[in-house]
Amino acid sequence: MIGKKAQWYMRGSWWRRLRLNRKYKDHLFRFLFRDKKDLLDLYNALNGTDYTQSDELEIVTMEDVIFLKMKNDLSFIIAGKLNLYEHQSSVNSNMPLRGFLYFAQQYEGLVSAGTRSIYGKKRIELPTPEYVVFYNGMDILEDQMELYLSDSYAGGRGSGCLECRCRVLNINRGHNGELVEKCRRLWEYSECVSEVNEWIQKGKAREEAIQLAIDYCIEKDILRDILVKQRAEVLHMLLTEFDEKKFKKTIYTDGYEDGERAGYDKGYSKGEQAGYGKGEQDMLRRLIRNKQQLGKDAAAIAQELGVEPDVIEKIWESL
Repeated sequence: MIGKKAQWYMRGSWWRRLRLNRKYKDHLFRFLFRDKKDLLDLYNALNGTDYTQSDELEIVTMEDVIFLKMKNDLSFIIAGKLNLYEHQSSVNSNMPLRGFLYFAQQYEGLVSAGTRSIYGKKRIELPTPEYVVFYNGMDILEDQMELYLSDSYAGGRGSGCLECRCRVLNINRGHNGELVEKCRRLWEYSECVSEVNEWIQKGKAREEAIQLAIDYCIEKDILRDILVKQRAEVLHMLLTEFDEKKFKKTIYTDGYEDGERAGYDKGYSKGEQAGYGKGEQDMLRRLIRNKQQLGKDAAAIAQELGVEPDVIEKIWESL
């Protein structure tokens, strides 16, 4: 059973007071673990626990942390721990910083909703933060790695008075076998995405690769319960994810850090911008069109893709 301290953390549903962006569209990882039972299985697999009552887990995910321009996948409290789970297709050295800022906002909401003042003498009890990133990209990565906020400090790892540790787990096929075997949904997710990646590496276009992967998964009883009923929705989620992945990888280069980003408006019509080739322009239009169909406005699309709003607005008008 859940302890009294953990019950105290949940009391008052303080996270429900936070501003949410209801237009956020699930990616496949979060879509699969939206069910508390599957999320509890994932937690048990990671922590070697055997919780069976899904009511002991309280989801506190913020749909979109607007001021950070980042989305988190799953955040929940159980047994006195505030867990943040994300999935990434690329390793970002700033993940500990993102996690730190995210936890800070969660704690701010908790303290604001509580009865004790931060200036009082009595210690305010907080859930212990745990940050895990599940990696499923195509680059070579070891099974596990840890990233630290202090790596970003001038003094290097271990310096300073603040720290945030991010645990990165490679869940591609052939990695962390013991972990993925403990959680059926995680194994299914790994197999599905790995199958898409393999078809892409064989030269298939993204949509064809995803269709082939879905057929394979249904045949092998992988995510069959979801794919048979919601094939179109899963296809759309995967297509959007892989389009975004390729777009961001193509557009952002090391020169961005040096301030060499190309200008956006040189008189190009219909949102075409300096520095974007025809292929990138077509991909950007396709992404915007997909997100339009999901009911997202231009501002939300610009935020998710990391593209200047005026560029999105021009393409929006042309569509």
